[in-house]
Amino acid sequence: MVAPRPQLSIRRARVEEAAALTELAMRSRAHWGYDDAFMAACLDELTVQPAAIERGEVWVGEEAGAVAGLLELVPDREEAEVRLIFVAPERIGSGVGASLWRHMEIRAVELGVARIGLDADPNAVPFYERMGMRVVGESASGSIPGRMLPRMRKDIGRPLASASRHAKRASPEGRGDPSSPSLGGLKRKANGRRAGGRGG
Repeated sequence: MVAPRPQLSIRRARVEEAAALTELAMRSRAHWGYDDAFMAACLDELTVQPAAIERGEVWVGEEAGAVAGLLELVPDREEAEVRLIFVAPERIGSGVGASLWRHMEIRAVELGVARIGLDADPNAVPFYERMGMRVVGESASGSIPGRMLPRMRKDIGRPLASASRHAKRASPEGRGDPSSPSLGGLKRKANGRRAGGRGG
């Protein structure tokens, strides 16, 4: 008999998780076969900063107490940036990324965001296209000189259908938390850099 898949819950990240989330992001990027030199060059951009967590828009997907993925949104009313979105390699293809994305779109609508954008790792473009993003140009990598990344964008008219049946309603730490920071106090770029989802 096949064991039932653990239920996914989505909550805000905690400051003490910053190092573990960075490690997950690095493992997820390495899944695409990049060499050690490439990965070392990406570390700065893929680091999850405690200050970003404190702003309240770093989200984690958790299954049976284990973090299966993360997403960082940098809100701006004109165009919010998906700075990071990564899934643990062993959970890629399981729906974790799609559930995090749906949650993010709902959150973006709550914040009054008009559209979302990111610089994509070429390997992840098919996933983003399934989420309704489209390629609108190119952006220079913040990690690898001379490397160009697909720039992708989506207008937010209505978020994707509510999160999959495997995802629970966000916990009290999650969506709808009345303590959530206002959009006016947030900046578009975190730490002056844009990691661009799974770019680099």
